[in-house]
Amino acid sequence: MPPRVALFVTCLVDLIRPQIGFAAIRALEAAGCEVIVPDAQTCCGQPALNSGDRDTAADLARRAIAMLEPYDHVVIPSGSCAATMRVHYPEILEHDPEWGPRAVALAARTYEILAYLDEVRGWKPDGVALDATGTYHDSCSGLRELGIKRQPRRLLAAIDGLSLKPLAGAETCCGFGGTFCVKYPAISNAIVAEKATSIDASGADLLLAGDLGCLMNMAGKLNREGSKVRAFHTIELLAGMGDGPAIGEEA
Repeated sequence: MPPRVALFVTCLVDLIRPQIGFAAIRALEAAGCEVIVPDAQTCCGQPALNSGDRDTAADLARRAIAMLEPYDHVVIPSGSCAATMRVHYPEILEHDPEWGPRAVALAARTYEILAYLDEVRGWKPDGVALDATGTYHDSCSGLRELGIKRQPRRLLAAIDGLSLKPLAGAETCCGFGGTFCVKYPAISNAIVAEKATSIDASGADLLLAGDLGCLMNMAGKLNREGSKVRAFHTIELLAGMGDGPAIGEEA
């Protein structure tokens, strides 16, 4: 019997780039999963947590846990949202005798999508081709909190015609940082300016990553600087959806 997977779409994907959600469904189904998108999902609580509002974050965590408990796995196309559930839900509910153990149980069944496809399902794209060169940015939460590094590169290596070029400072923050870029815009802009320079210097056609927030930040800077590099979430390419408009190009 295929695993019943809840796709937690994330706020940014829902509002800014729904194609990522459709790509996630396509890839998960290709990997043998039954995919359900729970209607009641809202924010995971990450912005509240980052802003110090732990009470609101805990309320949102309880809501998400209750909604997602019926599923075998929870899969998220975002390292930062996945890390919020896997790492921070157990922390913020640690002293809650009812919800603490439930948070730990959910965390154990929650995965960032690239790690899930690679490590849990052992899946690789079949028959997907794209004649392009890409470079990969390692988003902070996915890399540092979830250990996502080799998984996306293994998956991308299975796309016919796609070659990956190294990115100087691939593990360096892009400057987005969720609410950080709102609180400290000058610092954020300085950081993303360095990142954009490195992306252009890579000689790649495509910028790839696993978090839409980071991709929006870098794509915006590249566009303002007149760069020709186009940005996609990795799951879009893996699902064979890398030949349409890039992030920021939608009409």
